[in-house]
Amino acid sequence: MEWTQISLSVAADQIERAAGIAHMCAADEQGLYIEDYSDLEQGALEIAHMTLIDEELLAKDRVHALIHLYLPQHENPAEAVSFLRERLGAENISHTVSTAAVNEEDWANNWKQYFKPMPAGEHLLICPNWEQPPAGNTRTVLRIDPGMAFGTGSHATTRLMLAALERVIRPGRGQKLLDAGCGSGILSVAGLLLGAESALGVDIDRTAVRVAVENGAANGFSSSTKNIFQAPRYRILHGNLTSPDFTAGLQGTFDIVAANIVADALILLTPAIRKLLNPDGIYLLSGIIGGREAEVTDCLAENGFTVVERTDESDWVCLGARAQ
Repeated sequence: MEWTQISLSVAADQIERAAGIAHMCAADEQGLYIEDYSDLEQGALEIAHMTLIDEELLAKDRVHALIHLYLPQHENPAEAVSFLRERLGAENISHTVSTAAVNEEDWANNWKQYFKPMPAGEHLLICPNWEQPPAGNTRTVLRIDPGMAFGTGSHATTRLMLAALERVIRPGRGQKLLDAGCGSGILSVAGLLLGAESALGVDIDRTAVRVAVENGAANGFSSSTKNIFQAPRYRILHGNLTSPDFTAGLQGTFDIVAANIVADALILLTPAIRKLLNPDGIYLLSGIIGGREAEVTDCLAENGFTVVERTDESDWVCLGARAQ
């Protein structure tokens, strides 16, 4: 199997935060490798009980650390690189990105031959735009082309969130969904297909906003309406939900808030989400690597939430929380 290597260089003192973001793109635990020589001498003494260190190691960069991700050829490297740049930038983590093994200009099409229709939850079938559903399919088809935005439905965090949406959406109840950090728009589209009355997706990345609008249209949901007095069921906005100026312009509050991002972003967003959620609404959080779960649950408690459901897959955790 061919692999694509994506390498991130970040300041050594930001390696833990950057690694948490990078885990969202790694195929599994074996798909991520960190080089950090900032405490080389101390580590050599404590772990290997040695004081003589090879000169080649001593020459390594002590100020920066490297995170290497290895993606199998059926993954979409463009999606991963775009996600990394967007999330690291949002967290003010200075970084550089390099790749090897596959030319960037080939990414847009090479991976598509491996992206086939796949079931999600109990009712959905995620189907790339260039494929047809299998004969006899009885599931609701969700058309998707992630382009350079995060969200094909193949990642464990997205699968967990799609299943969570199935559990909380009740067709005919007029539920309003907010998709915080919408990426490809997959959760917003899924929400409408499952029976939500409306879906608003917000992302700080303009590429994601464009892709999400296109994916909505592919599923029959326009982000505009000819009636100026009627808001569209499907809206995608470029903005930052932590900005009071931006959230002040949103129309009302929401019955469901879905955020499939990373732990640091979830912690940052949660105070704002609390104000945007209806009193009886539910806040769904995914993108939490197991080791960060306690930090997220502590943040939820501090902001008046009680965790009411928890699911996990491959060391990723999805939580459902309600206001106390």
